[in-house]
Amino acid sequence: MPARKLAEDEINKLLSRMNGWRLVSGKLHKQFECKDFNAAFGNMTRVALIAEAMNHHPEWANVWNRVSFDLSTHSVQGISDLDFVLAEKIEEIFAAQTASRATSGT
Repeated sequence: MPARKLAEDEINKLLSRMNGWRLVSGKLHKQFECKDFNAAFGNMTRVALIAEAMNHHPEWANVWNRVSFDLSTHSVQGISDLDFVLAEKIEEIFAAQTASRATSGT
């Protein structure tokens, strides 16, 4: 399914449901903090597998325990429905890591 570019009102409506995500320089942006570098890199690997399956790859950066994402869709020259699908999957991955830390006490 090809990406569908979203209108500004659609983006704002979807963003209101995405805790911590915001628009920065025309891209969906969020930074996550992990326990350490291994946890951050592990989460990046999980995201990479999903992104590859979607054929929709994020711009991201990693510094020690922090991973930041900037999502946009080059083929539509803006933010698409695929960006929000990937953002939701990223949320699930990082939330699972946070939940695991809470239950293990680390």
